[in-house]
Amino acid sequence: MARKPLQRVLEEHCEQLMALPGVVGTAMGLCSGEPCIRVFVVEKTGDLLKQIPTEIEGYQVAIDETGEIEALNEVD
Repeated sequence: MARKPLQRVLEEHCEQLMALPGVVGTAMGLCSGEPCIRVFVVEKTGDLLKQIPTEIEGYQVAIDETGEIEALNEVD
């Protein structure tokens, strides 16, 4: 059985991942040349790493520590 497209898997799991305290974003990406899910966190903590799965529906999950992410103000 073929697995779901990465975009669909991410759409189905984004809300659940974003609900975790410390998660500030998700994206599609590449891990060792293969499609994967990237999860952006303020800080990699042991507790948070335990809550984020290492794979979702056959796609590897990579965790990137980014710090806080803020929207830029519009420039006129």
